Amino acid sequence: MSGLEIAAVLLGIANILLIIRRSVWNYPFAIAMVSLYFVIFRDAKLYSDAGLQIFFLAVNAFGWWSWHRNRADRGEIFVERLDGQSLLYWIFGSLLAIAAWGTFMATNTDASYPYWDAAVAMLSVAGQILMTRRYLENWHWWIAVNAISIPLYLVKDLYLTAGLYALFLVLAIAGLVEWRKVRLAQKL
Repeated sequence: MSGLEIAAVLLGIANILLIIRRSVWNYPFAIAMVSLYFVIFRDAKLYSDAGLQIFFLAVNAFGWWSWHRNRADRGEIFVERLDGQSLLYWIFGSLLAIAAWGTFMATNTDASYPYWDAAVAMLSVAGQILMTRRYLENWHWWIAVNAISIPLYLVKDLYLTAGLYALFLVLAIAGLVEWRKVRLAQKL
């Protein structure tokens, strides 16, 4: 546990709480958090997670712009839904990306747990894209990411980060519940 990890955890908590509230201000916290986690994961030889932070930096900048542009007159963020076929494409695409990236990392780096790390990274990419597009289903991806991240970070002795992801798991479930309520209210 380092000061860097503590700062990243606190930024992460603020970020997720703001996402649940559908606040556009989640993005500055996310950008700061992912910048710190790039260093943390690089040092832990979780290269897929480290590279993921670069992706997160770019997509959070885009998300900040997109959410700001797509607010209702009262400043609320609209929640969308995937249709059944799109959902299947996202699931299949995520699994294919995990297999491809995991194989690449296993054969080309000294990454720790390359397939496990790839699963965290690729599911996170999908979850982040779905969240940026304001799809309710983003929370399903984040629930999966958090559930598989916790034991990975424990085996890598990133105990505080594992604790953060346990909290993220609870918050992802809360986010799913909240966004479902918002979606239902939007349909009225």
